Amino acid sequence: MGLRVTTAAMLWIVALTASAPADTIHLKNGRTILADHVRENGTHYEYEIGDDSYAISRNSVERTEAGGTPFSVASSLASKNDLPLFKPVDTLSFESDLPKTIIKDGKVDTEALSKLEDKGDAELSATADFIAGKFEFDHGNISIARHYFESGLRSEPENSTILIYYAALLARTGNASQALSYAQRAVSAAPNSPDAYTVLGYAQQAADRTKDAIASWTHSLALRPDPAVQQYLAKAQREQTVETDFTQHESSHFVLHYEGKQTSEAFRAQILEALESDYEDLVRDLGTPPRDNILVTLYTEQAFFDVTRAPSWSGALNDGKLRIPINGLTSMTPELARVLKHELAHSFINQISAGRCPPWLHEGIAQLLEPKSLGSDGRQLAQMFKSQRNIPLNVLEGSFLRFSGAQAYVAYAESLAAVSYIADSYGMGDIQRILQRLGQGSSTEAALRATIHSDYGQLESELGKYLADKYGD
Repeated sequence: MGLRVTTAAMLWIVALTASAPADTIHLKNGRTILADHVRENGTHYEYEIGDDSYAISRNSVERTEAGGTPFSVASSLASKNDLPLFKPVDTLSFESDLPKTIIKDGKVDTEALSKLEDKGDAELSATADFIAGKFEFDHGNISIARHYFESGLRSEPENSTILIYYAALLARTGNASQALSYAQRAVSAAPNSPDAYTVLGYAQQAADRTKDAIASWTHSLALRPDPAVQQYLAKAQREQTVETDFTQHESSHFVLHYEGKQTSEAFRAQILEALESDYEDLVRDLGTPPRDNILVTLYTEQAFFDVTRAPSWSGALNDGKLRIPINGLTSMTPELARVLKHELAHSFINQISAGRCPPWLHEGIAQLLEPKSLGSDGRQLAQMFKSQRNIPLNVLEGSFLRFSGAQAYVAYAESLAAVSYIADSYGMGDIQRILQRLGQGSSTEAALRATIHSDYGQLESELGKYLADKYGD
């Protein structure tokens, strides 16, 4: 979810308390590691950060402290690519017996899967492919999951459970028009499935069919209450109320929504011209563009907050649509131009990473491409890293929406610093490769190690040196 901080000044003291409590490993070299959970195991301490597990020698550890839960993607507010956890009421034959055959040692046994498919039983093949696809989908391996779901649908084209998951995958990767088609087929195949209506509503909202999405989510909730779906419905209803009198205009890659009296035709033309130019720049800098036309909505400031319920420090939002408060502007300004490019960059990042990019990398890349530089913030950051008062990058894998304005300012500055270091040291090509690896299912640290050969600890150490060399005394 892309947001822009509008805080006027940075309150650096907040950085001391910006992170939520977590299990903390204090190393003898003075550094610390924040983890979701730490446990002692013989000569090592084992710890988890998100889905990744690590071990460190006891000889390197001074002490550990137990605490609460650090910020994590799982506990952040819903973003464009967050979908409800599916509990399909539709069952697949053989499903209860097959997982232990197909999933072995934490991965899909492709040989076992092939043997099942070779039996020539369409229903068995579809079920086996679904189990493999769901496993990969749940583990973020989107491209592999897509292959299995497509294979399952070749065996049983109207299997509602596979259609639901495949539509969810397409929606997650920004293919709203394709997702809509498969979600409609899922509803036809399983008219009493709340999950089918949930995914249909999600695809409809992404395809700019808010009224239809409201109807689908209302039907889903009638079939089964779900807090996540209720949140989607409430936001869509707010959007419909605010945008009742909006009209739209299209360009090559964008659909612009606006209130009739809100902007002049000349101003709207300037906005679309700027967006089309930014689009070409981002294709060059990042590569793969979003597949569908990008929705852009212009709001008065109050209407923006009425729809998004974003924190007061935010200045724009990308939740699948670019939501831009224009605050009484009548023509393009340098600040608005930066806002537009920043938010558009989030759409590209989502596409390349299949929605798996952590917030610090998301926001760092978007700021870099505005373009924005650290400026006077660089010296403050250099001092923070020198005294080890920076926010750890693994903490910045969680949503920035929970931060106060001052905390968010620090989070954005650190994000920009980290991406600036990667771009200066390794080039935009490695940033693209990091995003591509995330899209293929790698964890953030695995993607970093495979490209710039650094885990979070090494990256923070190198970033501290970079800031000291560039901005230190």
